[in-house]
Amino acid sequence: MIPKIANSSNIRTILKGRIPGQVIIQYTNSCNATCPQCSMRKTEPLNRVKLEETEVRKIIESAARQKIQALSFTGGEPFLYQEQLISLIQYASDLGIPYIRTGTNGFMFANTESNNYVDKIERFAERLSRTNLRNFWISIDSSDPKTHEEMRGLKGVISGIEKALPIFHQYGIYPAANLGINRYTGGKDKIPYAMADKDEFYDAFKTAFEGFYEFVINLGFTMVNACYPMSFGGDGSSSMKAVYGAVSDSDLITFTKEEKIQLFRALMDTIPTYRSKIRIFTPLVSLYSLIQQFGGKDNFSYPCRGGIDFFYINAKDGNTYPCGYRGDETMGKFIDLDVAALRSKPFCKACDWECFRDPSELIGYVIHSLHNPIRYLTNGSKDSLYRHLWKEDIKYYELCEYFDGRKAMKTT
Repeated sequence: MIPKIANSSNIRTILKGRIPGQVIIQYTNSCNATCPQCSMRKTEPLNRVKLEETEVRKIIESAARQKIQALSFTGGEPFLYQEQLISLIQYASDLGIPYIRTGTNGFMFANTESNNYVDKIERFAERLSRTNLRNFWISIDSSDPKTHEEMRGLKGVISGIEKALPIFHQYGIYPAANLGINRYTGGKDKIPYAMADKDEFYDAFKTAFEGFYEFVINLGFTMVNACYPMSFGGDGSSSMKAVYGAVSDSDLITFTKEEKIQLFRALMDTIPTYRSKIRIFTPLVSLYSLIQQFGGKDNFSYPCRGGIDFFYINAKDGNTYPCGYRGDETMGKFIDLDVAALRSKPFCKACDWECFRDPSELIGYVIHSLHNPIRYLTNGSKDSLYRHLWKEDIKYYELCEYFDGRKAMKTT
């Protein structure tokens, strides 16, 4: 999540060489879906846990006290504990945290034929609308409904989402479709499991992304995000010790570096066509930097601010980590952490977790430019395409009001 840059408090933070803080709380690792690309699916023999509500409240209090700007609740499936989750969202709202978000696999949207379906969704949307929840995402894996529902094990959920979206809009909530990029994005057997030809692989993913955007627009979404492939092995990152169970070694989301270059190229080339049709959170400059990085320019992209400005709290032990991947670097309890006193320098580029990498790239460029004005003025820090994409991203983010999920999409 990227807070508004042109904000006096955020500007002061950036001038100090920091980025407005973000905390992701994994509320639970329990799940009721069967997603093959996630190691928390319900068929996994895991010790299912949930953070205690009192512990989460203390985390929220610490986050508010330390002026953390963005707070996310994730899972597993966090809405398995709907009452407690909404209570925690309300608590964060009461303490004034400005950017609060959460999401779901959409299980509550199944069973549309039940007599009380509309009433159930209306009550749900109304309850969320009373909080200051800013962004609410619904995960969708494929533009083919059958493929998505088979992957998730949630029959009928797509028609339920289509039926629910207008209800949410009536309550001033504009959910985002959240795509976890995978080989089934455009349906089964559309993306090859081994890249024989770069152009064919690129074309297959470009067609898949185009189809996905068309699909979610037709469903009624006004906002969409893309989660970059959360896997280990294919890109050389297998040595990392993940604590966040949304990662997997499934072939569905395991890609080589060259394959990632082509899929990121395809996404980067598709987004401009759809930016006027649906609010697309994914910044082009971040994709461009990842392409350069995977192409061998290791110093091109800005390193992640995880463990400096961004933090992940794990459900299993309640500890804080720089991110969900750096599981051998525990930072202890968040309530004991003095965020302002952290003096570490960003260095990590080992994963593609967009929640951290995207804002690290966009705002990292601002920090670098402010602290290296001569290089910036002489255009020595980045190439012309990077600078162009960054400016276009910022203009687009401002046009989209930094993706405020409590406001309708502007049509002009």
